Amino acid sequence: MASQDSALFQLLGSSLAPYKKWLLMALVLMLGTSALNAVPPYLLQQAIDGPIARGEISALWRITAIYGITAVGLFVLTFAFTYFLQQAGQRALADLRTRLFGHILRQDHGFLTATSTGDLVARLTNDIDQLNAVLSHSIVIVAVEGVTLIVIVAVMFAVNWKLALLSLSILPVVALVTRYFRQRIRRSSSGERTAQARISAFLNEHLHGLTVVQLFNREDESENEFEGYNKRYREALIELRWHSAVFLSVQEVLAAIGLGLILYGGGHGVLAGWATLGTLVAFIQYTERAFQPVLRLSQEYNTVQIALGAAERIYGMLNTQPAVQSPPDPTPLTTVRGDLEYRDVHFWYLPDEPVLRGVSLTIPAGQTVAVVGATGAGKSSLVSLLARQYDPTRGQVLLDGVDIRNFRLDELRRAVAVVPQDPICLEGTIRFNIGLYQADLSDEQIRRAAEFSNAAKFIEELPGQYDFHVLPNGEN
Repeated sequence: MASQDSALFQLLGSSLAPYKKWLLMALVLMLGTSALNAVPPYLLQQAIDGPIARGEISALWRITAIYGITAVGLFVLTFAFTYFLQQAGQRALADLRTRLFGHILRQDHGFLTATSTGDLVARLTNDIDQLNAVLSHSIVIVAVEGVTLIVIVAVMFAVNWKLALLSLSILPVVALVTRYFRQRIRRSSSGERTAQARISAFLNEHLHGLTVVQLFNREDESENEFEGYNKRYREALIELRWHSAVFLSVQEVLAAIGLGLILYGGGHGVLAGWATLGTLVAFIQYTERAFQPVLRLSQEYNTVQIALGAAERIYGMLNTQPAVQSPPDPTPLTTVRGDLEYRDVHFWYLPDEPVLRGVSLTIPAGQTVAVVGATGAGKSSLVSLLARQYDPTRGQVLLDGVDIRNFRLDELRRAVAVVPQDPICLEGTIRFNIGLYQADLSDEQIRRAAEFSNAAKFIEELPGQYDFHVLPNGEN
């Protein structure tokens, strides 16, 4: 649990750091809001023990006016506090989402094949959304209500310490109940997020391969498998909601008990003379306001627990370093002749399951070579090693006599062209797919690339030709 707390604080801290001015302004406004929250019960006490007890209507109007001004001030300060906090929070989350996506883009192929697309999408969407729920709603409540609770407790002890002790006597029980449910809610929320990620991965995979499922008449089997994932997700949600419902119900009961104690004890205080009627009425409001933050914090507890799990997953992914990286002191790759050599290359994806064993192969520049073999023999692995999607487990791959691990990754991949077995099209124009973010390429360069790959003929038969809009995965 400590690691989750640390992950959340580090993530939010590093993401919010560039927006310190917004946060400082929000902090000042929050303190003002919390201070004003303690004023209405005090004004009520003054009205009952003063003008109402003495029958002074003119003085009562003055207190009423101050009460109204306080209400307007609370509205203005709460709005301004929320605005500044949201400005900082939403900017920080946008930065974090971009940072996480950029980190995933630079991961090695081993990580990308070992991690399902559903999990990656869940990190970028669901988990970021959980942090958004904390920053946009929960943190507002936690911050304002937490500081308000401290201010109210201080005021209560300043006004009447006996009633203050009586009002707050139930809080230790509240703390014990919160601690009891904390681990259960966190464990349930973690199970719910895991089940949701598995459903996302299943849907992504099966919707992408829907044509294959239909061609082999496997709709019923696919539906049954989805039903199993859906059932586990439903059970995880029910468990989480059950723990949350019991927790909130117990907190409501404890709040009612606390109010009953102040009514009974405070009534005795009025009769005994160590408390006034105005003080008792004020303390009833103080007690309600003291428990209101506790109840609202309890209601947000589930959201915070889910966010803790999301933060830990995001933090863990951001701390995952690519196994394939550029060397600290790279060899410049300026002119490429194209001499290739695989020197005693051993490689496996999984331990004790070798794919390549002691492969040695020399390919002079300009020579065309076809590598033939059975499925799983390692043909694609040879190409993956050349593009440094993976590094050899043992041995070397050399380009023009230099181990390719000595080159910068971006320079090496500019020198190596790979056509994957499964072509990928991104949504956009054909021009965009050929250039792939290289907006400075001329029309002639785009056309030559299409001709070189024998694609120009069918592209130029399409409406719009190179400006034809391609749907995701080239579905049209």
